Amino acid sequence: MEKIKVAIIGATGAVGQVFMWMLSDHPWFDVEYITASAARIGQRYGSSVHWVIPFEIPEKIKPLEIKGYDLDAMKDAGVQIVFSAMPADVAKTAEPELRDHGFYVFSNAGAMRYEKNVPIMIPEANFSSLDMIKDQGYPESGFVVTNANCSTTGLAIALAPLKKHGIKEISVSTYQSVSGAGYPGLSSFDITDNVIPFIGGEEEKMEAEIRKILEITPEVYAYCVRVPVMFGHLESVWLTFEDEVEVEDIIRDWDEFVIEESGLPSSPVKPVVFDADNTFPQPKYAFWGTPKGMVVYTGRLKKKNNKIGFTLMVNNVVKGAAGGSIQNAEAFVKLYGLK
Repeated sequence: MEKIKVAIIGATGAVGQVFMWMLSDHPWFDVEYITASAARIGQRYGSSVHWVIPFEIPEKIKPLEIKGYDLDAMKDAGVQIVFSAMPADVAKTAEPELRDHGFYVFSNAGAMRYEKNVPIMIPEANFSSLDMIKDQGYPESGFVVTNANCSTTGLAIALAPLKKHGIKEISVSTYQSVSGAGYPGLSSFDITDNVIPFIGGEEEKMEAEIRKILEITPEVYAYCVRVPVMFGHLESVWLTFEDEVEVEDIIRDWDEFVIEESGLPSSPVKPVVFDADNTFPQPKYAFWGTPKGMVVYTGRLKKKNNKIGFTLMVNNVVKGAAGGSIQNAEAFVKLYGLK
């Protein structure tokens, strides 16, 4: 197929870099237009970006020119899909503007997640939510699809095959890497040899988003902590179910949670991988899996009284951010095509 031309808004930040890395050789999408701060306009990407992703920067993207945020220029360049790595305060104005100009926006920002007709989409968990783009006027107009908060993403994928048991209560504590704060993010004086037991807005996001994504109404109790790790969010989870559930049921549900024929280049066949080793999972596994960084790993599974507990690890900048948006765009192309 002829590749679809895409733009990346905010291409030099941590999430923007993952967009660039993942899209540099994508079978469906071709990066046609990239933006960054005004000071970088006219510069070549390779010489302008402070590359933080733990892979060598792809040669193909180094010569790309950073351009200004110009809707007409993007239209003239043939861009149809826009990937947004903008800060939420900027996205709040820019993303509706992009939608109104006919672009199909796949956003990592939280600005529009809670609007009634905007899906928070994770294909493994709520593929059908993509239909909400019709409520925004598609195909006559553009639309915005958001991905979830990074810590919510890992939790939602782990819970998706367990929803059938009736989830009554969720208690979750997260241990979130510094890349989740963006670049340049936290001062090294704040996080070195330290953990910070508060991340503004994270707990409220988890509580609201898990209900919207999975269409469930449990009580949700969350604590979110920042830890001195570069990539990967670790989470400890306790669940109460309506059904009587055993550890063996959970292992079977995760094992049978297989998406063999999704046809989406960025989707893993097994979205959740469990290991019984007591030291599993760890953030150092963040870029494991196929595709890299798109698998959620679980471990430490146990039952105590009537509760099921486990740990999970999600790559916050790949599956929890740019990779999730790319996967959402693939789902749109697969289901609707481009009109």
